[in-house]
Amino acid sequence: MVMVENHFNFNKEDLPPSARNLYKEISDCPNCELARERSQTVPGSGPVPCNLMLIGEAPGKNEDEQGLPFVGRSGKLLDQLLADIKLTRSDVYITNVVKCRPPENRDPTPTEVATCGDFLSRQIELVNPRVIVTLGKFAMARWFSGMTISKIRGQAINESGRWVMPVFHPAYVLRTRLTNLPLIQADFARIESLLQTPPSVGTVGVEAEISNITEIENLQK
Repeated sequence: MVMVENHFNFNKEDLPPSARNLYKEISDCPNCELARERSQTVPGSGPVPCNLMLIGEAPGKNEDEQGLPFVGRSGKLLDQLLADIKLTRSDVYITNVVKCRPPENRDPTPTEVATCGDFLSRQIELVNPRVIVTLGKFAMARWFSGMTISKIRGQAINESGRWVMPVFHPAYVLRTRLTNLPLIQADFARIESLLQTPPSVGTVGVEAEISNITEIENLQK
């Protein structure tokens, strides 16, 4: 895979007023210890509404400095994964479950994730995506609590009439390229078909949906 450079711009003035108001709330948020450490918040980037929403874990050093999600090495890999399926940053909405950088890029705590939970819920409502792709174990926990990402990655569930699919975090893939790069490429290749095939309206239990997917895949082998 040839890595592509990050080439994208983001102007909050392009957002509808409801989204601009939410971004202002996020930028002023004092509700956890991360507010004392951040350079700035990283609410998200992309068009609103948008058919495809990517949700990562938390900003890193580069994101904290620039105020945009996925602008470092992980962002370059993400750009390439999108390019592989003929998408760019302008086609997707990207955010994280936590809007401020944890010190030393540590994992976000349950309290920090919960504190930002309402922000994420409101973003999902505003973006109204057909497909949500969660990047990493902390992002997937909202829908796949107690499950292991290596066992369910690439398997989409129907959640209230939209697809939710967990994949590895790009940073994890960069650390384990030979093993997991082909897996995340295969998972991203599913996005086009998910965008074109809306699920039936109604929430399906995660365990039942995963079980059904597994049974279908076993029959196809």
